[in-house]
Amino acid sequence: MSKRKFGKGAHICKRCGRPGPVYQCYGLNLCRRCFREIASKMGFKKYS
Repeated sequence: MSKRKFGKGAHICKRCGRPGPVYQCYGLNLCRRCFREIASKMGFKKYS
């Protein structure tokens, strides 16, 4: 199976390896689930 070059599965999470919704800004490369788990440790704050 060839690697995806574009689309939803093109990027994978560097923590769990899950393809799909991956945050790439600031070089995070984390899926949304992993980001929610470790965001407070990285200094992000929830404003709602």
